[in-house]
Amino acid sequence: MDTKELLKKVRKIEIKTRRLSDHVFGGEYHSTFKGRGMTFSEVRQYTYGDDVRAIDWNVTARYNEPYVKVFEEERELTMMLMVDVSGSEFFGTSNQFKKEVLTEISATLAFSAMQNNDKVGLILFSDEIELFIPPKKGRSHILRIIRELIEFEPRSKKTDLSEALRFLSSVIKKKAITFILSDFMTDDYQHTLRIVGRKHDVTGIRVFDKREEEIPNIGMVRMEDAETGELMLVNTQSKSVRKEYSKFYQGRKAYFKNAFTKSGCGVLSCRVDESYVKKLLGYFKQRG
Repeated sequence: MDTKELLKKVRKIEIKTRRLSDHVFGGEYHSTFKGRGMTFSEVRQYTYGDDVRAIDWNVTARYNEPYVKVFEEERELTMMLMVDVSGSEFFGTSNQFKKEVLTEISATLAFSAMQNNDKVGLILFSDEIELFIPPKKGRSHILRIIRELIEFEPRSKKTDLSEALRFLSSVIKKKAITFILSDFMTDDYQHTLRIVGRKHDVTGIRVFDKREEEIPNIGMVRMEDAETGELMLVNTQSKSVRKEYSKFYQGRKAYFKNAFTKSGCGVLSCRVDESYVKKLLGYFKQRG
């Protein structure tokens, strides 16, 4: 992709997702994700109705009239976006690939955080850490994140979420709002997720395509495993083949929900052809 085309795509995503974050998600994000606590701001004269427990007795004694301490919410937070860039994300039978929806959701969340003056970082992962951008503030930083989400070419097509979670723990020491965006067509990550969930505020956002839920009956079909590259002939007329695939898919789906729920983490699922706006808003309001 040449520079001109890339900039055009970045700008298009910025316009769409920033409008959403400004007019739809900004307030919901702020009320959903709280700061680390209350910090001292100033003292002012006592007025009727103030809590007497807030009186600053040292200042009161000095000026011979009551003064109270004023506290403000320590608002600044860190958001980490962990985005799956394995081969299975380059799938889509509707208007968009899963990867494109993951990019738009990530951009919307990033601009919502920027609006609240929070830092945003990015981890792109497959079965290894493909890219790490440390948390920073500002529009230019957010645009760099969007640019990487659009054009980054991963080295591997496989998935290992546990490896990505271990990396997060090693590089982000303070509590962070963490969104993991993937199709979660993998397993064996619950133990690591539980450890990470004790430290960070974690939400899993599962993006999937309706054609992944079951195999249609269309005869003999040559299929390729998006993560291994293996080619195989599949007899979709076979009920047992379709049943086994459905069992496999539902198993991954159930593992995702159970792993996140039991680890005290949030869960959100969004089909490629559904409105992620409604899904995110519903999730924020539920948590707020």
